[in-house]
Amino acid sequence: MIGRLLVANRGEIARRVLRTCRDLGIETVAVFSDADAGAPHAAEADHAVRLPGAEPAATYLSAAKVVEAALRAGADAVHPGYGFLSENAAFARAVLDAGLTWIGPPPEAVAAMGSKIRAKALMAAAGVPVLPGFTAGPDRSADDLERDVRDLIERGPAPVGRRALLVKASAGGGGRGMRVVEPGGDLAAAIESARREAEAAFGDGTVFVEPLLERARHVEVQIMADRHGTVWALGERECSIQRRHQKVIEEAPSPAISPAARVRLCHAAVTAARAVGYVGAGTVEFLVADDTVAFLEMNTRLQVEHPVTECVHGVDLVELQIRVAEGARLPETPPRATGHAVEARLYAEDPGRDWLPQAGVLHLLDVPGVDVRFAPPPPGASRCLRLDSGVANGCEIGVHYDPMLAKVVSYAPDRDEAVRRLATALAGARIHGLVTNRDLLVRVLRHEAFRAGNTHTGFLAEHDLTAEPAAPTGPAGVPSSGAGQGPPVLLLSALAAALAQAAANRAAAPVQAGLPAGWRNVVSQPRRTDFAEARVSYLLTRDGLRAEGLPDTSLVSAAPDLVVLETSGVRHRFAVARYDGVTHVDSPLGPVRLTPLPRFPEPAGHTAPGSLLAPMPGTVLRVEVKPAGLVTAGQTVLVLEAMKMEHRIAAPAAGTVSAVNVAPGDRVEAGAVLAVIEESGR
Repeated sequence: MIGRLLVANRGEIARRVLRTCRDLGIETVAVFSDADAGAPHAAEADHAVRLPGAEPAATYLSAAKVVEAALRAGADAVHPGYGFLSENAAFARAVLDAGLTWIGPPPEAVAAMGSKIRAKALMAAAGVPVLPGFTAGPDRSADDLERDVRDLIERGPAPVGRRALLVKASAGGGGRGMRVVEPGGDLAAAIESARREAEAAFGDGTVFVEPLLERARHVEVQIMADRHGTVWALGERECSIQRRHQKVIEEAPSPAISPAARVRLCHAAVTAARAVGYVGAGTVEFLVADDTVAFLEMNTRLQVEHPVTECVHGVDLVELQIRVAEGARLPETPPRATGHAVEARLYAEDPGRDWLPQAGVLHLLDVPGVDVRFAPPPPGASRCLRLDSGVANGCEIGVHYDPMLAKVVSYAPDRDEAVRRLATALAGARIHGLVTNRDLLVRVLRHEAFRAGNTHTGFLAEHDLTAEPAAPTGPAGVPSSGAGQGPPVLLLSALAAALAQAAANRAAAPVQAGLPAGWRNVVSQPRRTDFAEARVSYLLTRDGLRAEGLPDTSLVSAAPDLVVLETSGVRHRFAVARYDGVTHVDSPLGPVRLTPLPRFPEPAGHTAPGSLLAPMPGTVLRVEVKPAGLVTAGQTVLVLEAMKMEHRIAAPAAGTVSAVNVAPGDRVEAGAVLAVIEESGR
């Protein structure tokens, strides 16, 4: 029996494993980097061991340090979570060699399936369909790659010659180390970029190339196997809504897989597991496009999206992992699936700026209606809203790790209800301090194509949902125009923010604090409050509120944190929260983020025209230009690394490089001037 378990991970998955261990009476050990010293997972474990440093390579990717931490803390088992070392066969062997229990498949199975290249060969030998491809080793010249592509065209499914190619990391997952190369694109550069990213994320820079199946569905089968020969296939998950080849919305079951196709996919998954003597939890992934079904990869670990399977089958997969590691037998057949579950991943990123990760303080994350955290639905429950989050209010979201804040999961008797509740919960969530993908998730969930189940891996590109609606308006009762001052929801929210600020000022006043905020006995000039996004002007008199651009709006009540306005006979509540330099207003009309402007602004600092600014804190990987060199519009000037991803900084226009202010290895803060391009013709 396991008595004390170390979780070799961080964030949400660490907290998820800790929760199950508490239920089973198992003591827990967390590991944490210097960047995670105040992280929730480190505080919740019974014991915690510091891994000095902040970069993944020196902390969570250091097998020696993690094993040493387990021994020092007196742990007798290690759970790898997902990502980092979870699919590293050498780490699994090191854990076993140290006399510890490994909560995962045998190292031999990890080695066989952890390498996507070897896994494809094994699956082909076992009769599972695979896509053709080739390994892009560092010794391959441009001529070698050209021959490899010609051979791929000859062997691949028609019409491979007109298809884009996909460069993929052999190790790891999560969309890292992946690049799409359109016909005629620079394959060598994509391979080199993918290799660097894979090396940084997984410690293995091996990559391979295969045809890109466009408009394909990404479907995966959850398996669970014990040491006694029983292998479960716990149905399929649909994971087709992706950005940068990383999943953002997943569901179980798939809305498009027939019962007969489900049987075939589950049989192929069980065949894959038996072929490598698999034990524990794993996932076999497939691409499905028209009549083509192709093995994609096998993840020899728990998946980020495992909660949807837990919901529909009523199981705790982490508990099953632990019991299997202790030698328990699985029942002959898995629990039957009921209902439908949908999961959305909430990221600190800006979809409108090419999914740029965000760093800073998360002031508030509050999702309404949550029933459980890190757990399957209670027994007998037909509906449930689940939240798994690795952060807490006030956490600093840094640049070293993945920017996922939380997973929100909705479970209901059918797909329509599950999707509706998830969209409503996300739309009503209060998320303060960081730009997130929340609005995009809501737009996807409410899109008619998604509601109809017409999903594929190119869904976001096809429907272009990254941009905000041109002029959002609220439900009935909200004016359709804002007198030229901006969308009505924005104007109403700005008015509520101004009234809340006035109420806060009045409450803090040393005299006559009981007077209504902004009240005037004698009508005078309107009070004006300026935000970067909107300007509001209003008067509060004996006759009530008069707000410019909102003639049918009256004030019901105003407090420092809550304002109630009535518009055309309909009342709306606005929750207002103020932080340093930003005000958040949340209402059923939608969330609004406002930037207050000072009454007497300081003179603005001067930035030279053509300056390329760092979009976020990061490390300079490469500088691809020299001072006085010529550049074309869109040409890469330099590459930053942040949050385990590479980010290209490109020239906005053709011109001459007048300054380069950084070198490879430099750490830069957001807003730093990296280089200056003098535009041609100026």
